[in-house]
Amino acid sequence: MLKQLQIPSRRPIRIFLFVFGAILLLSAGIILVYPANASPLPSSKNSPQNEACLTCHNRPDFQRPMPSGETLSLTIDRTHFRDSAHSGISCTDCHTNISSFPHPALTAQNLRDVSLQFYTICQTCHADQYDQTLDSVHQKALAAGNTNAAICTDCHNPHTQPLLTDSDGSLLPETRSQIPQTCAQCHSAIYDQYEQSVHGAALTLENNLDVPTCIDCHGIHNIEDPTTASFRLKSPQLCATCHTDATIMDKYGISTSVLGTYVADFHGTTVTLFETQSPDQATNKPVCVTCHGIHNIKRVDDPVYGLEMKQNLLARCQTCHPDATSNFPDAWMSHFIPSPEHYPIVYYVTLFYKFFIPGILGPMAVFVVSDIVRRLIERRKGAKHA
Repeated sequence: MLKQLQIPSRRPIRIFLFVFGAILLLSAGIILVYPANASPLPSSKNSPQNEACLTCHNRPDFQRPMPSGETLSLTIDRTHFRDSAHSGISCTDCHTNISSFPHPALTAQNLRDVSLQFYTICQTCHADQYDQTLDSVHQKALAAGNTNAAICTDCHNPHTQPLLTDSDGSLLPETRSQIPQTCAQCHSAIYDQYEQSVHGAALTLENNLDVPTCIDCHGIHNIEDPTTASFRLKSPQLCATCHTDATIMDKYGISTSVLGTYVADFHGTTVTLFETQSPDQATNKPVCVTCHGIHNIKRVDDPVYGLEMKQNLLARCQTCHPDATSNFPDAWMSHFIPSPEHYPIVYYVTLFYKFFIPGILGPMAVFVVSDIVRRLIERRKGAKHA
């Protein structure tokens, strides 16, 4: 018998053909999905789903026209998004109505409509902050029909927003320094005043983070209407937040007695009374901003506007006291508690009376008490002899 021929197995050939075919199909798929000019995918925190979205949305010229004639940019920079606070979130966590391609039709008529349709998504993760905005001056203006009133995405770009706070919840320095520019997007005229003020100049020119920014006086998400009587009456407390803090004021040699000396005089006493009993009732009594300004506050030694200059102080007093003469400001002690350095005459007169009054009233009290005791003793003796 002839020796049976050994036929080699075809399994290795089949495996090779299968793998080779799979590689060809995969390569063709990559060529179809990724354009020739697409940038390579960097290693990032973006999820595979996000990378699929960024295949199109990372293109720099990706845009679409709006019915209003405006152009809506659909570009999401992959690098900026990777470094943003939202990089670990899937696109569909926010864009819940998009699960496939082509996407649902966009119903917005203009760019503002796009923002107004999407900003409420923020409450999904940021419910506390969103609830605070509901009572803010911005949300009230929006509810009244002002579609230009600020919403979440006007201040926080969801695709590029970096981390704002440290692990302890405090604002990061770079965040704090950028707050005025954020508000300036809508309040540019106010920003121009702030930038030239003693506070704004220290922040923008010296990067001094001790000075107040917009949110220190107005709040962040619960921004109150600053034109109300209640806000005006509370403004001295806002100023006192920094100006009674010795850890800040001692660096610059500024008195921390500003609130105490203000409340102790007629103006402050009246304002405090109004704030306690009638917070919504307007009063013409001066508060801090009446004399110092609001966003345009200058150094007290500024030769043009500073209140250390007697002529400037007199002009400020005359806004409420038109008949005030040149010696009128002399009665004001500039928030200083009398001391040998500041208003020594008042200090020494006060010191004299601190000793003089007890020195007079003390002996008188001793005399009266001793006289009462003597009379009681004599009355008791008289009763015994009767």
